[in-house]
Amino acid sequence: MADDSQRNFRSVYYEKVGFRGVEEKKSLEILLKDDRYFKFTLIFKNFYVSTDIEKLCTFSQRFPLPSMYRILVWKVLLGIIPPHHESHALVMKYRKEQYWDVHHALRVIRFINDSTPQVDVFLRIHQLESGKLPRNSAFPLEPEDEVFLAIAKAMEEMVEDPIECYWLVSCFVNHLNSKHKDSLQQLQYLNIEDNKLLMHLKACAAMSKLPYDLWFKKCFAGCLPESMIPFNFFCRVWDKVISGSCKILVFVAVEILLTFKMKIIALNTAEKITQFLENIPQDNTDAIVSKAVDLWRTHCGTPAHSV
Repeated sequence: MADDSQRNFRSVYYEKVGFRGVEEKKSLEILLKDDRYFKFTLIFKNFYVSTDIEKLCTFSQRFPLPSMYRILVWKVLLGIIPPHHESHALVMKYRKEQYWDVHHALRVIRFINDSTPQVDVFLRIHQLESGKLPRNSAFPLEPEDEVFLAIAKAMEEMVEDPIECYWLVSCFVNHLNSKHKDSLQQLQYLNIEDNKLLMHLKACAAMSKLPYDLWFKKCFAGCLPESMIPFNFFCRVWDKVISGSCKILVFVAVEILLTFKMKIIALNTAEKITQFLENIPQDNTDAIVSKAVDLWRTHCGTPAHSV
């Protein structure tokens, strides 16, 4: 009890003097290093759950991840590497071998070459791995391919190692496909937060034309020019999505609408509103995420795990 009281006192003190996340960083280090948490329990035949995965998910939803651990936590939560840290090097060795084997196959069949952009290489590897490689490289891209490329372009700016980047993009896209639900497109919370704004959007017939794919399928990748990508915006939102809460995307969308309410109300057509929302200004992105997280917790409560 004394340790808990002391830790709580330190957390409050650090936050008051402006050093938020100090205790959270220590807690995350414990989770990542303590092998006592890395024990698997058999739940059903061929299905396992790791207690530390639950703890990492809960931590990621309650706190921002420290940047020095973010990629490691993402790789664990997305199943790219196991939670056992002593196995990380071996598993990544196999991941690299798999990447280069598929890469070589694509070169042999002339789907990629030395001049192929890195994100296009990622897409072709993902297509071949998932059995969706087209018969001809000249075939037009499918909508799901556009989603993959948008996320890959954002991830490429955050992750230096191309092989790590590929696995993060591929597993993140698969994760989204398994978690994404059409109900995300129902911005019912806007009615609670600002009914006047909702009425304006309906009057302009804009509700059916909002950039839902950009928001919910691409996880906001592409909503800003590539030269202005705010990494902190994506990191903080994707922390929540990767740890199991796609619903955070709804609240980010709602907060974008609330933040730019005056500009949206000044626009009188659905086309103008959509065009504006597809390229939002960069300067308010950090505040948008913070307020979106507050909205998420207000309406859904403090998450114990996935919400």
